[in-house]
Amino acid sequence: MRKFLLAPLGALAFAASAFAQEANCGKPVALGDGWSIATPEEAEIDPAALCGLDKFIAQWPQANIHSVVVARRGKLVMERYYKGEDERWGTPLGSVAFAPDVKHDLRSISKSVTSLLVGIALGEGKFPQLDSAVIDQFPELSALKTPALEAVTFRHLLTMSSGFAWDESIPYSNPANSERRLIASADPVRYVLEQPIVTTPGEVYNYNGGNTTLLAAVITKLTGKRIDEYAREKLFAPLGIQDFEWVSMPANGQVAAASGLRLRPRDTAKLGHLLLSDGVWAGTQVVPEGWGDESVQPRLNGEGLYFYGYQWWLGRTMVRGRELDWAAGVGFGGQRLFVQPDYDLVVMVNAGHYGSFLQAVIPTGIFYRLILPAVKD
Repeated sequence: MRKFLLAPLGALAFAASAFAQEANCGKPVALGDGWSIATPEEAEIDPAALCGLDKFIAQWPQANIHSVVVARRGKLVMERYYKGEDERWGTPLGSVAFAPDVKHDLRSISKSVTSLLVGIALGEGKFPQLDSAVIDQFPELSALKTPALEAVTFRHLLTMSSGFAWDESIPYSNPANSERRLIASADPVRYVLEQPIVTTPGEVYNYNGGNTTLLAAVITKLTGKRIDEYAREKLFAPLGIQDFEWVSMPANGQVAAASGLRLRPRDTAKLGHLLLSDGVWAGTQVVPEGWGDESVQPRLNGEGLYFYGYQWWLGRTMVRGRELDWAAGVGFGGQRLFVQPDYDLVVMVNAGHYGSFLQAVIPTGIFYRLILPAVKD
């Protein structure tokens, strides 16, 4: 899934929720979960800038930022948590007091995590070659074969260029939304493969949660494990991630690979670190060497000014006259996992701006305008 004034009482509640952390400006908590901790000074980040987070967010009276986590050089530098309205995969939860041990929806960052799992399965010899035909892995659906469908490869799925007719640009409240139809279908894999091919595979970016659904289905077929079980064993356990949830689609029972993952923000930041460490965490090779770099190579022009890799968004920004490239997992509502290799920096932002234009404004502003300029070297 992707993509104004608050009552004064609400603004006061936001300020109050942040007050307890204001004195230490988000000093991380030692939880024994694998994160080493560094002060901003040790990480060469301006501590005064980090202490300005509340003031920065308060520029938007309707700010509903839930957490901000910063890690540099493999160490946790800051984690800030707030209280705000939230959802669990579209179901309202009311006001939630977020903390280091509270999970949050990742929405479409789930797609980036699925991409990591594809790399792991490839490394184990349990995933097809990326340029092989997708339909060949579903012999039970061979009746759907056409020359156009046979041209769709796993690389096309990873880069959102499969060519299927698909529309997630309309609101999810609209029954015509393609992902809503996918979630409601009795057989999601068949539903995706039944869609007509309307552009040449590999040529046109079109955001499509069905692509991720097919990737997850093949992981399940060839490993014999649901994608959440495979993730637990091969990705989360080596990272010390014990508390997670991957929501299943109620109509068919399959894991919502494209949007259903829920993690603690500091655990999500570990996934970003894998892109900076060539897949290594605490001395263990979790993701195969080279897969992270391959995943964040620009493959296509994506939405707006962004490039797109293997289920990762790719952008750039200017800091002190220097152009900095970054990769990001992007989730509906303002979930953003930013990875900046030059600064060896990971920034995770969670928010509750589901359906609001602010989801594309405040999290990016925190990254661009507050944290990147605070890096000293």
